[in-house]
Amino acid sequence: MPEPNPTPICPLCSRPIPANVPQSLHHLIPKLKGGKGGPTVLLHHICHREIHAALTEAELARDYATIDALRSHPRLARFIAWVRKRPPGFSSRVPGKRRKR
Repeated sequence: MPEPNPTPICPLCSRPIPANVPQSLHHLIPKLKGGKGGPTVLLHHICHREIHAALTEAELARDYATIDALRSHPRLARFIAWVRKRPPGFSSRVPGKRRKR
């Protein structure tokens, strides 16, 4: 009898991602910058939105193509500290302003 799949853990915030919680795949190198078919990570949807609210595709490709690099970004570090205090199913609008385009 196969073992049930364990609940995945969001690599950004380290909280579990229950099956009923909005989730999405993040391309570590943006598709538009050559990352199509490249490595992806499963994140809470709120965590994924915050990454794209904080960083441009060029910044992601150039300087933030790993989870450790993303965690080191000042805005994302503040977001992670904030969201870790919320339950795994927490969802809200992305706090703060979007980056300038």
